Formats: sequence, C-alpha cells, structure tokens
Amino acid sequence: MTQEQRLANKTAVVTGASSGIGRAIALLFARHGAQVIVNYRRSKAQAEEVVEEITRNGGQARAIQADISKIEEVDRLVQSTLETQGRIHIWVNNAGADILTGPGPQLSHIEKLDQLIAVDLRGTILCCWRIAPLMKKAGGGVILNMSWDHVLHGMPDPNPEMFAAVKGGVLSFSKSLARSYAPEVRVNELAPGWIETSFAKEAMTPEAYQAVVEATPLQRFGTPEDVAYAALYLVSDEASFITGQHLNINGGMVS
Repeated sequence: MTQEQRLANKTAVVTGASSGIGRAIALLFARHGAQVIVNYRRSKAQAEEVVEEITRNGGQARAIQADISKIEEVDRLVQSTLETQGRIHIWVNNAGADILTGPGPQLSHIEKLDQLIAVDLRGTILCCWRIAPLMKKAGGGVILNMSWDHVLHGMPDPNPEMFAAVKGGVLSFSKSLARSYAPEVRVNELAPGWIETSFAKEAMTPEAYQAVVEATPLQRFGTPEDVAYAALYLVSDEASFITGQHLNINGGMVS
C-alpha cells in the first residue's frame, strides 16, 4: 500500500462536507483512496462541486443531503450509503451550526443555543448511535467527532460560552462512546482552534485576526487542510492503538 492509498477500499461518510473543514477532509480522504459520501444540509451546489473535484482527480464520491439533527434523515443517510457501498468504515461528524456568519449573528442567544445543541451535539449523538452498532457488528470502524480547543479552559462572552458547553458535551460523549464500542470501533475527537474558515474571512476585524496570529506560537491561523491531515491520521490504520482521545489542532495556543 502506498502513501496515497491509506484509505483504499474504505467508505467514509463526512457530514457537513460541502465547505470548510469538511470539504478539506472529503478531498483528502478521496485522494488517499476512500470512497467518500459528501453529506450536506442546504448547499447542494457546493457539495456537487466537491464531488466533481474528487471524480475529476480519479476518486469516487457522491453527495447525499441530510439534516443530521433529525433521526429520520440520519437513518436515510446511513441506508442510502449502505445500499451502494455495503459497509461504512469511517464516519466523520463534522457538521455544525453556523452562528457567526451569514444570518447567524442576527439570531437571539436562545436561537443560537438551540441550533448548536440540535446540530453539533444532538446530530453527533444521533449519527454515532446509528453507525457505531453497525460498525461493531461488521467487525470494525472509526468515528471521528469535532470539538473545540477551548472546551477545557473556556472563552468569555455568550457565543463562546455556548460553543464551549456544546462542544464539551461532544468531548464527554466521545470518550464514553469509545469505551462502549471498544475494541471493534475506535472513537476520537479533533479540536480545531483558529482555522481559516468563513468566520476568519468574514467576521473578524483585521485587528482581531492579527491578535490571534500573535497569540499563537506558530504565528498563523490553521487551515482546513491542517485539520484534514490530523483526521487522516486518526482514521488510518497507523492510529489503530488510539481511541478516546482529544487532539488539539491550534498551533500550540494555550490558555
């Protein structure tokens, strides 16, 4: 097996894969041989662009719409994947509510909290509850959840308070799930810090952006690809002795 075939003959579902970190993960997994399911909720055109890029480069992918906060849509996503792929080897719970860009800032704190709980926490749990038993029955699989690097030490103001609470729930759930489904299923969690996503590009002032760079030991924002490479390692066979872990991807920033 070559370096570019680390995920050969494996099916990977990536939720929220139409843009940002999810898109980078889908593209990288496909490059390493995975057959990728590009999940999206609303951004059909963007999801199809990801699929097109993968297939143009010789990979295999298809887009499936599903709102992971709804159990019936999670079931449809799982069944639709199994009908064509037969088995799911890798599941990445990347989808998250956007409360910081677009219409997000206009929402009340209660509305923001409801969205975060519905997508980031409930959606992650629903997907795991459906896929983990199937993976265990099939003899193995890997689940990767998304948290936040500030969950353990917090950040002031209402938006970070909500985000820390919700992503802290994902952290605790992931550790429990890892114990529940070992040894067949590995469950780990990525915790990105300041990453060059739509928030950094659209919602931060130049001064705030520079302040983050100066506070980060590696003196830059992370990229979606930085997160994707960490994801690739954790779902690969090279990480076969790693489960129940929380990996910060934040350039060394500490509280």
